Amino acid sequence: MGKLFVISGSSGVGKGTLLKLFLNKHPEFKLSVSCTTRKPREGEVHGENYFFLSQEEFETLIKKDEFLEWAEFSGNMYGTQKAYVERKLAEGNNLILELDTTGALNVKKIMPEACLIFILPPSFEELEARLRGRHTETEEAIQKRLNSVKIEIERSKAFDFKVVNDDLDRALKELETVMCT
Repeated sequence: MGKLFVISGSSGVGKGTLLKLFLNKHPEFKLSVSCTTRKPREGEVHGENYFFLSQEEFETLIKKDEFLEWAEFSGNMYGTQKAYVERKLAEGNNLILELDTTGALNVKKIMPEACLIFILPPSFEELEARLRGRHTETEEAIQKRLNSVKIEIERSKAFDFKVVNDDLDRALKELETVMCT
């Protein structure tokens, strides 16, 4: 039986970079494949990047209570199917879900054995600098993200582990200590 890990962290905290490094070093871990109603982007493969579903298919799965968690972002639905996760764990896969704090806490309610890990920025000021340094969002969008960071950090108190991403190598070692022991 594999183990289930849920990684959360605010936008700009570097969780994607950290997760990519971790997965490159530890191929015995698999990143979960979520369902979405958005259209595939060029090069994306059904069942590999996402399970691409129609709005109707997605809503049917919600009604049948087949998601561990689901949410709507930018007019599209995203969710993690219980059966997929249970099958991958039964096959012996160590599975990683990358979710927001709400989704992570929902998974923990249904699967209390899940290990929740929150990636923290070195400081709130450093996170703000990272977000601004991207030059990809409006001031309004940055402020909205920063406000949500405060909520996420408060929710992270319910997580099993917190990893501060102040130094990528050190954070990776800490993540390995949590996930590989």
